[in-house]
Amino acid sequence: MDAPALTLRPAAPADIGAVMAIERSPEFELCVGRSEEAEHRAMLDSPSHAYRLGIGAGGAIEAFAILRGLGDVHANLYLKRVAVARPGQGLGTAFLSLVLDEAFRRMGAERFYLDCFADNARAQAAYRKLGMSRDGVLRQAYRLGDGTRVDLVMMAILKSEWEERRES
Repeated sequence: MDAPALTLRPAAPADIGAVMAIERSPEFELCVGRSEEAEHRAMLDSPSHAYRLGIGAGGAIEAFAILRGLGDVHANLYLKRVAVARPGQGLGTAFLSLVLDEAFRRMGAERFYLDCFADNARAQAAYRKLGMSRDGVLRQAYRLGDGTRVDLVMMAILKSEWEERRES
């Protein structure tokens, strides 16, 4: 099944409710971080952060990404959070492809990286599909609400790798 067409746009304060609704979807409890409204507003206002939305054909917010590291002296851009409203339909890969295009073309990134739970095979498969490589494991780096510690997998793609993929 082909993913619906998405357009990318920056988020505005009025979009925070939609972002919070997506990140609070019941099936995302153990794989997508959550922020309170005040934290979202602070990140949205921060010059080091960028929010991007995936807008569907009908104008609905279908996905969001929070990027951190704008202006980083080393041109590393970190994907703090990404989620789609309807997982399993190819939206995530399509959306993140748009985000990567903007990160490397307009935001000046030379390296785009993220971390995800080691047991989140679905996310890792999507990231590999976009050309990201596994850079390593941060052992016991994340503490769950119950105090349990879990590993995070680091993944990244370089601008040169992205450009090579886009040309082929």
